[in-house]
Order: sequence, then structure tokens, then C-alpha cells
Amino acid sequence: TYLWSVWLFVMLVLVCALRVPFRISDSVSAVSMFLNTLTPKFYVALTGTSSLISGLILIFEWWYFRKYGTSFIEQVSVSHLRPLLGGVDNSSPTNSNTSNGDADSSRQSVSECKVWRNPLNLFRGAEYNRYTWVTGREPLTYYDMNLSAQDHQTFFTCDSDHLRPADAIMQKAWRERNPQARISAAHEALDLEEYVRSCHLCDSCALCNSCATAYILLAEEEATTIVEAEKLFKQALKAGESCYRRSQQVQHHGAQHEAQHRRDTNVLVYIKRRLAMCSRKLGRTREAVKMMRDLMKEFPLLSMFNIHENLLESLLELQAYADVQAVLAKYDDISLPKSATICYTAALLKARAVSDKFSPEAASRRGLSPAEMNAVEAIHRAVEFNPHVPKYLLEMKSLILPPEHILKRGDSEAIAYAFFHLQHWKRVEGALNLLHCTWEGTFRMIPYPLEKGHLFYPYPICTETADRELLPVFHEVSVYPKKELPFFILFTAGLCSFTAMLALLTHQFPELMGVFAKAFLSTLFAPLNFIMEKVENILPSSLWHQLTRI
Repeated sequence: TYLWSVWLFVMLVLVCALRVPFRISDSVSAVSMFLNTLTPKFYVALTGTSSLISGLILIFEWWYFRKYGTSFIEQVSVSHLRPLLGGVDNSSPTNSNTSNGDADSSRQSVSECKVWRNPLNLFRGAEYNRYTWVTGREPLTYYDMNLSAQDHQTFFTCDSDHLRPADAIMQKAWRERNPQARISAAHEALDLEEYVRSCHLCDSCALCNSCATAYILLAEEEATTIVEAEKLFKQALKAGESCYRRSQQVQHHGAQHEAQHRRDTNVLVYIKRRLAMCSRKLGRTREAVKMMRDLMKEFPLLSMFNIHENLLESLLELQAYADVQAVLAKYDDISLPKSATICYTAALLKARAVSDKFSPEAASRRGLSPAEMNAVEAIHRAVEFNPHVPKYLLEMKSLILPPEHILKRGDSEAIAYAFFHLQHWKRVEGALNLLHCTWEGTFRMIPYPLEKGHLFYPYPICTETADRELLPVFHEVSVYPKKELPFFILFTAGLCSFTAMLALLTHQFPELMGVFAKAFLSTLFAPLNFIMEKVENILPSSLWHQLTRI
């Protein structure tokens, strides 16, 4: 910085000393004379052209920002001009600790942007398709359904399926994109099994498993009501339990038998979980809770289905808040992955203790009590984990059907949570009022920009892109943090508006604007003329001749 300052000072001294040989004064006088001879038409053309060019730049910058989320001019400046000007940061981390820290943060970013199966996903035939029939809109995106197809192939198939005809049919069915083709393949598998049974050839559990998966597909996609889906799942349960018992006996006989037993386990857990969800949707909530508890006891290691979130929702429906607290005590642990269901349910329980008597006016006068402080801190914790949920709970944004997959801390998870839990918040008197009064205070505690979080990892930057893939096009995706308009968009917008206004005024009032332009230019160059006069007094023009003689 000091060297640049010295260099600038030396250049100014040289220009002042050499102003006579360079004829700087004559050039300035010629420029002033040229400006005085300009007509108003020139100013109209100049301002109009400037407004047109700045408007085109503004349109391009806005389009680039909407598509890529950054300013084109800023990106070019940082990527190309900054290295040329020596602005590259050479202080790259060299020690192993910094490198490990960067690797850990990158791994955390990847895990935060992982797409998860929605534990409360709806039935395609009985719910999603009915929405399409009524509204004509598709509630599921191709990306979401493709992820579901991958999940089905992972859970319901194994490497040896191609050895058995019915398994091969269902393996192709799970990969089929056309819903009618999938349903037809499921019926074909059932017909084949019936034929094999009639011929007394059913000597393995493979065909039984195919029957179970075929019933699963029909219950999910062909059944148009929850009652029909429940009947099909009960048929699938009979076949699934039979296959599970048989494969359990031979699971240690080789890798192939072990893979089949793993597949049969996934099939059985899926069927029981969906049956519990059917009971919950049909109003038999206590029966659903019992089924979920038994399933969690029987298969405690299968946490990928997140059955505890189904259990929490059912317990809240029963208003069994003590049981909800017991489930949270087990799963709301620092070592376990969090979710909006866990964080906001914990906040709801703490808000329930104080919300009925909470008053913002009284709290501002006397301060918050310890119980109210705990409730507010729980709300702040939940909002920091997923800042999109409050707008749906407070009905500031309209809800849509939740997708089959969600992104934790994203808008898709917020929709899935609020779709099922809004009724539970409304049931607790004053809970939504407490949320309305306190949720925005979270953002005063989170560092900005979001280099680091307060209670959780920094909010991931990939949520908007993933949510746009998961959510339908008619839904306006919630974005956090709100992207501020880049400086160059604001600058070009101001420049375009200012030059357009000048062009209009110059066209309407040419004489007046000409006088104004001359007065503005004379005022603009007045400090320069004053400095030149002082320099002339300090360094007379004859100094150059004296220096040449020396």
C-alpha cells in the first residue's frame, strides 16, 4: 500500500512538472471548448445510448443471477481480473489440521445435502393419484419418483432374483417407469405364482416373497382407497412372514441366503410399517401405536425407516405427551441425526407448558420466566435446524402434498412436517402464538454470513437446488438465507433509470438541460482548476526549462 501511494505521488509530481511539454493545459482547454460547442441533441443521444446499454446489461445480469445465483460481472472479476491484479490468496492451508478440518466440513456438507426417504410418505394410488384426478396437477416430480424406484430396488430385490421367474418379473416391475406397466407386471407375478401353486411346485420362499412384493406394489399404486390398500398389505403380510421365517432358518448357509434374508427382512418391516400407517389414517391410532412399538422392538437396528417419527405423530394425535417425551429422550440425542420432527416436537412440548398463559406484553414488562426461556430456546433451536417450518405452521405459506423424499433442513422437510403436525400445534392453546412472537429472534443469534452455526452445523447452501428437484413446479420453493441482489444489478438498475430520466428531460427541455450540463461540468472541474492554479504557483512552468539547462 505504501509503495502504491509513493508511486502515485511521484506520477502526480511528474505530470505537474511536465505539463508544459505535454501541453496538458491546451488539451484541457480544447476539451472545454468542445464540450461548450455540443448541442442538446448530442446529450439526448448520449444519455439515450447510455440508458439502452445499461438496460441491456441489467437484463443480462438479472437473467444470470436468477439462473446461477451470482452476478456475472462479479464472477468474472473474481475469476479472471483478481488473479491479474495479484488478489489471489496464497495463504492456503499447509498443515494437516487445517486440511483435515476442510475435509470434515466438506463431508458434513455432503451429508447435510443427502436426500432421505420421507417416513410419512403418502400412498400413490389412494392419495397422490386422487389429488391428480381432482386438480390435474402432478404432486410428484420425476426425480422424486426415480429415487423411490431406486429405494424399491434396494429394499425388495437381491442379486439372485433373475434365477426365479416371478422374482425376475418383479425386478423389472420396480424398474418400469410407466405405472400401468408396473401394475400389470405385479398381476403377472401373482398369476404365475398361482399357476405354480396349482402345479404343486412352490418349494422355496422366493415365490412367496415375489407375492409379497407384488401385493406391496398393488397396495401402493393400484388401490384407490386406504381400505383397499390395507387389505392388500394384509395379504402381503401373510406371504412376507412365511418367507421371513423360512429364510431366517437358512440365512447362515451362504452369501446368497444371507442376501435373501436381508431382503425378506426389509419387505416384512416395510409391510408392517405401512399397515400401521393405514391404521393411523383410518382412525385406529392406538392400534397403530402398538404396531409401531412392536416393530421397533422386533427390529431395533433398522433405523433407516425412521419409524420413531411415525410413532411421535401418532402419540401426538393421542395427546400422550408423556410418551412423546419418552421417545424424544431416546432419539433427541447429540450423537443421533436430527430432523424437523424431533426438534419441533421438543419445542412443542416445552411451549405447551407455558403457551396458554404467555403474553408478549407481560413478558416485555417482567421478562421471561425460566420455563418461558426454555420454550423460547427450544423454538430457536428448532428454527435454526429448519427455518422454513414456521411459515407453514403460521399459515404464511400454502401447503402442498409432501414429496416421497425430503432434504433435511430444506423446504421439502418443512412441508412434510407441517402437513402432518400443524393440527398438533393448533391443538395446544397458545403454541402458535408463542411461535409467532419468538421464531424470528433466531436469526439474530446465527452469525451472518453463515460461516458457522449456533447450535448446529452451518446451514447448507445446496438445499435450494435439491428442493427444486423434489418439489413440483407450481410450488414456490422457500429459500434461506434470502439471496441479496448483487451490487452490479443495483448499480446498473440505478444507472439505467438515471440516464433514461436525463434523456427524457434533455429531449423535453433542451435549453435548460444544456445550461444545467455546462454548470455541472464547470462545477465538476472547479476543484481541478483550483489545484492547477496552486501547482502553477508552486511549480512555475519555467521550471522545466531551468531543469533542461542544468
